[in-house]
Amino acid sequence: MTERKTFRTHLRQAATGILERVPDQLKREIYVLAFNIWRADADNRRPYVDIGYNTESRYEEQSRGDSDHWEVRWNHAFWILEGFDKLGNVPEDPVGAPLHEEEARNLGIWYDGEFDLARHLHASGTIERVFGRPLPVVVFDMDCPGWEEEATRAANPAALIEDFLA
Repeated sequence: MTERKTFRTHLRQAATGILERVPDQLKREIYVLAFNIWRADADNRRPYVDIGYNTESRYEEQSRGDSDHWEVRWNHAFWILEGFDKLGNVPEDPVGAPLHEEEARNLGIWYDGEFDLARHLHASGTIERVFGRPLPVVVFDMDCPGWEEEATRAANPAALIEDFLA
């Protein structure tokens, strides 16, 4: 009897396959794996991971010159950033996307409709109706700081947050 595939089993099996498909020559050159967590279209319902890596060749290329060698080796910004397989609730993972949604629904954490409350309040005209003018919505997160600027950009028309971003 085969176990029903869950989102977790899909991720484990697909990640194993991604790692196994790395060419042998490249495997010898990789010194770090990167699990890059993203959300498609900044939608929390659509998380995905791309499994990447960096190589000794990339490190050597990036560390030429006056760069701090530790920084180049360990700061993600210097690594190979594109071209990796994506797993999760994204079109590139046709098995994972429905499994993720099904699991989220079973856990009672899935929601339909617009995912961004602030965008809805702008688009529906609610803020302008209530206050007589458009107002920016600035997002703060005391428990998980660091993503507020990105969230504020996603929540507002650009013109409304120019001063905030300055």
